[in-house]
Amino acid sequence: MASTDAIIVGGGHNGLVAAAYLAKAGLKVLVLERRSMVGGACVTEEIHPGFRASTLAYTCGLLRPEIKADLDLPAFGLDEHVHDPSVFQPFPDGRFLLYRNDEESNRKQIAKFSKKDAAAWSRYTHFWDEFAELVEPTLLAPPVSLADLASLLRTPEAEDFLRRIIFSSIADMLDEFFESDEVKASLATSAVAGTMAGPRTPGTAFVLGHHTLGNIGGVKGVWGWSRGGMGGISEAIAAAARHHGAQIRTNAEVSRIVTDNGRAVGVILMDGTQVDARVVLSNADPKRTFLRLVRAEDLPVEFARAISRIRFESSSFKLHLALRELPDFRAVPGTTVQPHHKTIIDLAPSMDYLERAYDDAKRGQPSREPFLEFVIESANDATAAPPGMHTLTVSAKFAPFDLANGSWEAESSRFADRIIETLAEYAPNISRAIVATHWRSPLTMETEYGLTRGDVFHGAILPSQMFSFRPIPGWSSYRTPIRGLYLCGAGAHPGGGVIGAAGHNAAMAVLEDWPRLRSA
Repeated sequence: MASTDAIIVGGGHNGLVAAAYLAKAGLKVLVLERRSMVGGACVTEEIHPGFRASTLAYTCGLLRPEIKADLDLPAFGLDEHVHDPSVFQPFPDGRFLLYRNDEESNRKQIAKFSKKDAAAWSRYTHFWDEFAELVEPTLLAPPVSLADLASLLRTPEAEDFLRRIIFSSIADMLDEFFESDEVKASLATSAVAGTMAGPRTPGTAFVLGHHTLGNIGGVKGVWGWSRGGMGGISEAIAAAARHHGAQIRTNAEVSRIVTDNGRAVGVILMDGTQVDARVVLSNADPKRTFLRLVRAEDLPVEFARAISRIRFESSSFKLHLALRELPDFRAVPGTTVQPHHKTIIDLAPSMDYLERAYDDAKRGQPSREPFLEFVIESANDATAAPPGMHTLTVSAKFAPFDLANGSWEAESSRFADRIIETLAEYAPNISRAIVATHWRSPLTMETEYGLTRGDVFHGAILPSQMFSFRPIPGWSSYRTPIRGLYLCGAGAHPGGGVIGAAGHNAAMAVLEDWPRLRSA
């Protein structure tokens, strides 16, 4: 007899969301997390005594508002705030763009580089509003096929819209709206964030669209910060799950998902303990789930082969700095907290710069001139550092998992130095401000966080691996060839980022099947 109704393999944010929904519905739920803390890639960790940073995911906004409401997450400590200004992008010549959540302010910023581009801003933002109207309704439901999505578009203009978001590179897309290379570079950064692709790679327009779906407090299209770091989000979801009766065990790594006659019936832990359950939900990525936790003989050969072909690739190297003072930017001098310190900061002066950074990585080299995106968490959240001190979290692109020469054990310190040198070109005081450094390489992301090939998205979020193609065609409904085994992580629709939708949707699939599963 099963000792529990549902086991969740992995306590990342999606697994916790699934646990909370299932427990709220009355199921007996057990979450098993291999690390000493929950959250997966959505965690806050101490990087130096007294300094805490969001070590992988570093900015919030994508977590669906429906999930926040359903689980009453603010009552369990969720405390999100919109970044405003939203993005600060300085350039080597001392000019800068400071975007806000205000259309008129952004037009004035863009006009410093091109009056023509300023006039195009409203048309550009309207384009992404249309994208949100098309895609948002698909997030908290099983994915639609591209054919079904296309069937909703009944005019040539609408059909062309779909063509652009699915097939275009972000470079081609931005060329349709803007002339300034600086403006285009500032908007292209989100199209290559977390994705091993350059701005001229087809499909990157969709990646940017995926990153425009934020919603904090009813403000759409925004990014923000969470009090207590990104780990504060996971802890709030975990608290909601516990409130509804879910049990969460840390330091409990699953070595194998147990099957009997084609059905998942429990798991075996690394210490040999077997825990039985009526259903198992895996928050691990598809490759780890099906190629490591499940026996090959339990899967159709073609299914396993398709899983092995999913494109997994790291793109980022995370560098965390404990600082004794804020960066003093040439573009906006000063080491007291100013608006530009409180936002997302991008260092990528041109489209060619972004493309060269990718060119290095696709040849197996960390970018010689890396694109840097970072936040100074302590500028917003006093809990991140001791009084008067600061934390700075850099996501540096691009960092391939497979290096043409050497290893990440040897390369990490060199790449960290290169990142700091790049920062110093914009904020010369950074080197003397550093108290301590701490990094997470793609290899560390795999070995410590369980992310295959260091891919925080559980597979690229390019269009060829989204919607009904995720994780593979024919198996996008969270169910798997093994009865009673469900995929609830970012490798399922709608993909990577701290969205929570995959966990929600997998839980809904379990509840739909529960009358049959419970009696079997």
